[in-house]
Parts: sequence; structure tokens; C-alpha cells
Amino acid sequence: MTLQTRAFACPSKYVQGPGEIENLAKWCADLETTRAFAVITPSFVDKLSSMLTQTFEAEGLMITCEAFGGQTTRTELDRLAAMAGEADADVVIGIGGGKAMDAGKYAGIQTGAAIVTVPTIASTDAPTSALSATYTETGEHAGSIYYKRNPDLVLVDSQIILDAPAKYLAFGMGDALSTYFEAKAHVDSDTKNRVRAGYKTPLAAMALSELCYTTLMTEGRQALADVKNHALTEAVEDIIEVNTLLSGIGVESAGCAGAHSLNSGFSALPECQKASHGEIVAFSTICELVLEHYDQKTLEDVLAFNQDVGLPLTLRDIGLSRDDTESLKKVAEKAMTTKHIAAVPVETSPEILVDAILKADQIGADWRESHQ
Repeated sequence: MTLQTRAFACPSKYVQGPGEIENLAKWCADLETTRAFAVITPSFVDKLSSMLTQTFEAEGLMITCEAFGGQTTRTELDRLAAMAGEADADVVIGIGGGKAMDAGKYAGIQTGAAIVTVPTIASTDAPTSALSATYTETGEHAGSIYYKRNPDLVLVDSQIILDAPAKYLAFGMGDALSTYFEAKAHVDSDTKNRVRAGYKTPLAAMALSELCYTTLMTEGRQALADVKNHALTEAVEDIIEVNTLLSGIGVESAGCAGAHSLNSGFSALPECQKASHGEIVAFSTICELVLEHYDQKTLEDVLAFNQDVGLPLTLRDIGLSRDDTESLKKVAEKAMTTKHIAAVPVETSPEILVDAILKADQIGADWRESHQ
């Protein structure tokens, strides 16, 4: 019997709590850096620039703030990397949504600087990941750039997350919903994770992925209700951690599988452009459960959760009709070209995927009708 090497990847440090943005300079000082370059989502530039300048100067650090251009095109990524280089930055900070943080990661990698991510919404696990998703000028996904290191620090100010529209927390839960099932698919199919050359998923990653799912089921509904009431509670803090850290570690140290393969197919369609990543992944998770023949209780638990937190149950919820056979065929064909599809522990083909999508759509529609 040949034993396989295991590997685990995650950010070096993770910090989460209300008001932590004001301690960002102290955390950067702990990284033994002196010159920071911050890529900030436009809506937060005016809110944060003055405070960051003052707090960094108080720590004896310099900081240059630059507004993110809005899209992670190669042109924008290279522009920001060049500016970070001109600033002689030894730490690059990405502040904002997934794209702003991805831009910061790219600039940090290109300049050899330390990388810090500061999410302003908890809608994806981008803060922890070792990649940047890229897009064309017209907004079409142009692939991802993978890195050999994760961020040195993820700092989450939970008050900022609370102040964002509640829908973003729900979107993040939709993305995190797939984490356990995709991690389990990697284990069941004995597919390597994406740590460097690819190694066996370690026990720690599987345990954290399962914790990601169980916490969603037990606290997700309450957390969303609390955010809607603008109340920062333990449930909200737990779900922020789920969406950001636990889901991220699951992806980094286990990997994606059926749900994210289908997401690649759905998100390539113009009809699905209004749906968020988390919404598409939430429906794609139902498809994965159908594809992998999960038990009825698990399927019903996921259906009930999606309905309760306002996540998709059907194709129509993400902008498609089950009668649009040509589009569904495109989704399946695109999914089959992704590397994630290899982790699915059952037979796959475009025809099998379309069948799973249609079954999931019907199951979701039936569930909604019987649970009004």
C-alpha cells in the first residue's frame, strides 16, 4: 500500500471582529512591513483613506491608497501592480469585494509583497484564496490566476459586514453551501487537492468543511435575520467566519467539484448574468446532490435552507428556463471542460449533467409548491 502525501493551505493569520479595520496598521506592523499599498473598492475610498493614513502613520508606516477600477481585467491588474511597485510597497492590501481583493492579491504577488485582504461583504471565500479571477472588458470570465501562497493576513471587520445589504451574507452562504459536498467528492473520488502539485485532502480540511455545513444549517437562518435587523450577534459572527474562512479552507485544501463545474457553465450564459456567484452555486449544489444520488434527508435539508434564506431552488431563479435545451446543453458542455469535474465521484457526461440539472429543477419546483 502506497501512502499519499497530504497538504493543507490557508492564510497565515485570520482576524475577525467589530472595528478591526482600525487595527489594520497594527496587524501590518506585525508583518514587519513599512510601506503599504491599498487597493480599495470605490465606495470605500472616501470612508477609509483618511483613517488609514492616520492609523498607519501612528505605527510609523506609510500607506498609499488607490481606487479599484471595478473589473479585474489584465489591464487593471497590471496597472495596480505597477503602482504598488512604484510605491515600493512591501505589503499590498485589497479592501472591498472579491474583485478588489483579487486585484490586491495580484499586485502583491507581482511585487513580492505581503498580501492582506479586507472584505467589505461576506459574499464569497475570496479573502482566503490563492487566486485571482480575471474578466474581459465586457465582463466575461477569462480564467483564474493561481498562486503558490495564500494571503498573509485576512482581516474582517464584522461591523462593516453588518452594514452591507443582507443579501450579500445570503450569497456567501450559497457559496459556502457547496464546500462540504465538494470536499467529500474529492475524498470519495480520491482526487488530489490544489495545494501546489496536488495532494490528498487532509483530515483537518474535511473536518472544517463539515463544520462549515453544519454551522450553516444551525445558524444561517438566525444570522440572516439578525443582519436584517442590523444586530451583530454571535450567529452573525459565526456565519461570517463560515463564509470567509471555513469555506475558503475547504476550497484551498480540498477543492471544488460538481457545483463549481456547473457554476462555470451557468455563469457563462448571458441569461444568468444577473445572478450572483453564490446564488448560482446554491442551485448547482442541489444539482450536485442529485448527480451524486444523495439521500432524501440531505436533499430536503438543503432545499429547506435555500428556501428559508432566499437562495435559488430552480433554474428560473437564476434566469433560465428548463425548456431552453440549447442553453442547458451549453452549461453541461462547459462544465465538462473544467478541471473540477474530475472530482465528481460518479460517471459524468453532458447528457448526465443535463439530466441532473432538470431533475434538480423539478425537485426544487415541487418543494416550493408543497412548502409555500
